[in-house]
Amino acid sequence: MSVHFGELAKKVGANGTVSAEEILVLRREAWPDGRISQAEAEAIFALDRQLESKSSEWVDFLVESLGEYVVNQRAPAGYVDRENASWLMMQIDHDGSLCSMSEVELLVRVFERASNVPQALKDYAISQLELAVLEGTGPTRDGGQLAAGNVTTAEVKLLRRAIFAPASERPAAVGRKEAEMLFRLKDATLGADNDPEWKQLFVQGVANYLQGYSDANAQISRERASELQAFMNDTSESVGGFLGKMAKESPNVFGKVFGKKPARPSREDEVAAAHEVTHAEREWLDARIDANGQVDEYERALLDFLAED
Repeated sequence: MSVHFGELAKKVGANGTVSAEEILVLRREAWPDGRISQAEAEAIFALDRQLESKSSEWVDFLVESLGEYVVNQRAPAGYVDRENASWLMMQIDHDGSLCSMSEVELLVRVFERASNVPQALKDYAISQLELAVLEGTGPTRDGGQLAAGNVTTAEVKLLRRAIFAPASERPAAVGRKEAEMLFRLKDATLGADNDPEWKQLFVQGVANYLQGYSDANAQISRERASELQAFMNDTSESVGGFLGKMAKESPNVFGKVFGKKPARPSREDEVAAAHEVTHAEREWLDARIDANGQVDEYERALLDFLAED
């Protein structure tokens, strides 16, 4: 980071606001080549904490620049490593208060743009989203509102984006921890002035966990992605040399790779199998429903949906 950028960021935030013109200057100073240094990223976070008023232009800049830093600036691009995940969580927790809307938007952006993230960041995002819905207040990036104690249209949109993001617990489907979050939010806001779309998301989200199909190979670890990238970039030996080394290190590998492969269930069979609610899943659902000693309107809608389906 140039000294000039650090001084500029402090000066811009001195009055608690940042104009569209100042954001443009910051963008030019910090991001002329499409890359953000860690020092610049930390300066942007520090400026965000100074601001009393955060425009949509500011949130756009923060989300784009810091999302790029977290997701794509360590090889392999698209895979957030443990160090960057820890750095992001530390920056968000810096002031010890609830995530601001800009920070919530940044978290969701990371999950939408990344191919995978460490489990610790997945768990952290679930807890922060839950807090944002239950306790957050104020305008959102797209003009909606966060409200404490109930679930608004804007909060439904955030939840939907997060749980179906590529780097979420279960890409293109809902994971168990996410389904349990939906139940906790439902219980905490039962009887509140919730947006009608919240019941739809609750029903669809939990049903998706119980019946949805998710490709187990949709996400690979960052370590595996690094190995694959290193192999693709390695020009030091021929393919023949590589295969010879592989045969020497693993004598039976060619039988596994080139021999007759065991029959694998078709995608249609896998989808059909996932659609069936298992005994363990039924026990999980019963435990959630029995927790408050009643079947509320959300649970009834879920049970009706499952029965009809």
